[in-house]
Amino acid sequence: MNNILVTRSSIPEFKEYCEEIKDLWNTHWLTNMGAKHKQLEADLKSYLSADNLDLFTNGHMALELTLQAMNLKGEVITTPFTFASTTHAIVRNGLEPVFCDIDSLDYTLDANKLEDLITDRTCAILPVHVYGNICNIDEIERIAKKYELKVIYDAAHAFSETYKGQNVANFGDASIFSFHATKVFNTIEGGAVCFREKRIGDILYDLKNFGIHGPEEVSAVGANAKMNEFCAAMGICNLRHVDEEIEKRRIVVERYREHLEGIAGLQLNAVQECVTPNYAYFPIVFDEKVFGKSREEVFDALAKEKIGARKYFYPLTNTFSAFHNKYDVTKTPVALHISKRVLTLPLYADLAPEDVDRICDVILK
Repeated sequence: MNNILVTRSSIPEFKEYCEEIKDLWNTHWLTNMGAKHKQLEADLKSYLSADNLDLFTNGHMALELTLQAMNLKGEVITTPFTFASTTHAIVRNGLEPVFCDIDSLDYTLDANKLEDLITDRTCAILPVHVYGNICNIDEIERIAKKYELKVIYDAAHAFSETYKGQNVANFGDASIFSFHATKVFNTIEGGAVCFREKRIGDILYDLKNFGIHGPEEVSAVGANAKMNEFCAAMGICNLRHVDEEIEKRRIVVERYREHLEGIAGLQLNAVQECVTPNYAYFPIVFDEKVFGKSREEVFDALAKEKIGARKYFYPLTNTFSAFHNKYDVTKTPVALHISKRVLTLPLYADLAPEDVDRICDVILK
């Protein structure tokens, strides 16, 4: 019986990648924003319909340095139902995260609870598009405009998605993408930020390249967060096939829904209006009292059958021991409830239909 991993990276044909990197052996230009970096940046601008885009070594550095580039001070309203990166990027910039609860159906920041959290110290909102579910963009943008707040979207899960016909890269003051190997589109490791104000790009360049502007000119203090040429080449290849990969993921998701839709005690992922999805994840929330088994029992049953699943997101970031009980988790009860009951099932482009059937059989039995 074969192991089924929770995810599996999409990669191009070996020959295609070898062909793409072949000229690197001629130029010996392996990093420092060479030809592959420039090509991927241009390709992504076109694909995402983005005016301004900058590549990074990973999605976290894209987020952390974007916050720094905006020179924010004070409090940032965000969600605890996210990966560690979101919260850590805020804290590492000397900012104070203020945690807003989530919507119980799509798991994104509950915009109806947002305004009550705004104080005179609030400088920005950092919502997260969760599992490819798009935030309540209209309401978030309305509130941000009313209070003159920056909006930085963590769009790590939302690559290629559109809302009302517009690519999600173009909402807010900035949108951050992760191109980690586990994502719908990957560059092995990598990330990008799409941003509204062109001046932010100048600051980001300094921050990701030590502030170097010439062999004898260093005009700002920066870090090192450049994407290398091999990662960029992987991105160039994968971008050619990403729409095909998303279509394959759609077929997997539909197969899951055929088995699990309408089963009492199982809450499947929301299907959102006006959103073109990317089928990034397949989360299920288990109601133990109705379904008869807890998330933990299902997780263990799958593991016994060599099927990987993930408690994603668990634990909440506002419960991390790194913060020494600084935050009151009772202020985000919906997020806490979901985090204890959610399980993301295996999902990737080449997951076989019979493997989906096998996974669902274990759950339903």
